[in-house]
Amino acid sequence: MEQTFVLALVQSIAEFLPISSSAHLILVPRLFGWPDQGIAMDIGLHLGTLGAVLVYFWRDFYQMLIGFYRKGPAQKLFVNLCVATIPALIAGFFLEHIVETMFRSPILIAGTLIIFGIILYASDRWSISQKEIKTMSKKDAFFIGMAQCLALIPGVSRSGITMTAGRMCRIKRTDAAQFSMMMSVPIIAAAAIWHIGKLFFENNQSILNSSLAWGILFSFVGGLLAVSFLMKWVKTKSFFVFMIYRFVLGVYLLFIFL
Repeated sequence: MEQTFVLALVQSIAEFLPISSSAHLILVPRLFGWPDQGIAMDIGLHLGTLGAVLVYFWRDFYQMLIGFYRKGPAQKLFVNLCVATIPALIAGFFLEHIVETMFRSPILIAGTLIIFGIILYASDRWSISQKEIKTMSKKDAFFIGMAQCLALIPGVSRSGITMTAGRMCRIKRTDAAQFSMMMSVPIIAAAAIWHIGKLFFENNQSILNSSLAWGILFSFVGGLLAVSFLMKWVKTKSFFVFMIYRFVLGVYLLFIFL
């Protein structure tokens, strides 16, 4: 239960703050000497944070649901989310084996934490904010979606790289953060369905157990708090503190694992 709670807390915070949840889910068990929690628990933790996004942005998703079939802001947001999701779905399908084997090195994670943390801050610091979600183009959405593919590498951070790309497209910080959060829904849902199917049909393995249920609940509650915190933070503050955290963690990992 202790490991489940800690991992759920880490996942819920790191999924939405630009500090890389995949990196933390790999590193935390190693640093505490715990056995790897396995893909089933990773799926459960991500489902919890998926639920948090759906609840926090329920009005936006509801508007998309009832208005995607007629021309307007809801339809435009729906189309942009689809355009932004397609590249990562394709990349994840073809690169799954590489991601699960070659991209789990602590040294690689240290490097990506540092490098992409600097890029995150620089893109935010020197971006000229002009666009909102409702004025985003399909070109902007596709660029953000292509950037999301880099998040397959632990340490990059899905939220971090998509907000970086959004700021590069001159989208306002709050809108870039919102679009990044909403982008997590289709990609997490697709990944969860894919992995659950593999576990069930290839290994005849069910992922349901009490530990997983607690993990989903903990990550859901923590995810709600994390999303709320981030959306309030970006209204008045930059990503500087996250760059510092990523840099310090990256240097620490280099010191430990070299």
